[in-house]
Amino acid sequence: MTDSPNFVVVAGMSGAGRSTAADTLEDLGWLVIDNLPPSLLATAAEVLTPSDSLGKRIALVAGSHQHQEDLLSFLENFGTSTARVNVIFLDAPTEVLLRRYDQTRRRHPLSASSASVTEAIERERKLLEPIRQAADLVIDTGDLIVHELKSRVVEVFSDADDEQFMQTTVMSFGYKHGVPTEADLVIDCRFLPNPHWVPELRPRTGLEQDVRAYVLEQPLTASFLEHTLPLFEFLIPSYIDEGKAYLTIAFGCTGGRHRSVAIAEEFGRILGESGHRLRTRHRDLEAKEI
Repeated sequence: MTDSPNFVVVAGMSGAGRSTAADTLEDLGWLVIDNLPPSLLATAAEVLTPSDSLGKRIALVAGSHQHQEDLLSFLENFGTSTARVNVIFLDAPTEVLLRRYDQTRRRHPLSASSASVTEAIERERKLLEPIRQAADLVIDTGDLIVHELKSRVVEVFSDADDEQFMQTTVMSFGYKHGVPTEADLVIDCRFLPNPHWVPELRPRTGLEQDVRAYVLEQPLTASFLEHTLPLFEFLIPSYIDEGKAYLTIAFGCTGGRHRSVAIAEEFGRILGESGHRLRTRHRDLEAKEI
C-alpha cells in the first residue's frame, strides 16, 4: 500500500451541488479544503501527508470559473506526482440551474459581468468546459434531489482507499428517459424479447425472478452473454492498467424496468464472481410509465 495521499478535486458548475458533495465527503471522513485558489492547491497537497493526523483522503473543492486556467495547470502538474488524483465534475442543464437560482434567490458568481442569469450560466459553462473534459467522472445532478446526490457521492467514494481503485458501475436505464450522461459504455438491449408484452410480467421488474427467468432463458440472451462477456473481461483490466478511476457500463431498454434491469443484474453477478469490484444500480426502476 502506497503512502501517497488520495486526492479528489471537486469542480463543476455553480449551483450543481459542489457544496453538497463537499459536505458529504466531510461526513465520510475526508479532509475537505473548500474554495482554495488553485495556485495554493499544490502547496496544500505537498504539505498534507498521510503521517498527519488528518489522514490520507483529501478533497480539494475548486472555486470555479475565474481560476480555471490555474486549475488546469495544477491538474496537469499534480497528475504526474505519486499521489492519486481524481477529478469529479458536477454538472446540470441550464434550465435546472436557473430554477435553483430562482428558488434560492442567490446571485450567480458571474452575474455582475453578464446581462442575465442565463448568460452567466452559459459563460461559466464555456469557461469550465476544459475542466469538464479533464474530469475522471461527470455527475449530472439535474434529476437528483439533495439526498440522491449525497447517496451518489457515498456510492462513488466508499471504497476510495483501495490501491487498485477503479470503481465499476453496472447500471440499467430506459431510453425513453434519456441515455445517462455518466455512461462510458452503452449497450442497447432492446433487441431482446420484451416482458412488457406479457400481461402477468408487465407490472413486475427485472429484479423479480419470473421476469429475470423470462429474459435470461431466451436463446438470444444466451448468445448475447456469450459474445459480450469476453469483451468486458478484456476491457476492465485494460482500463485499470490505463489508470481509469471510474467506469460505468450502462444497459438500456425501452422503459428501464425489465430487460435492462435483468441484464445488468446478471452481468453484475457474473463479473463479481470473476473477481471484479463493482456496483449495480437501476436508474429508472421507479420511473413512471409513459
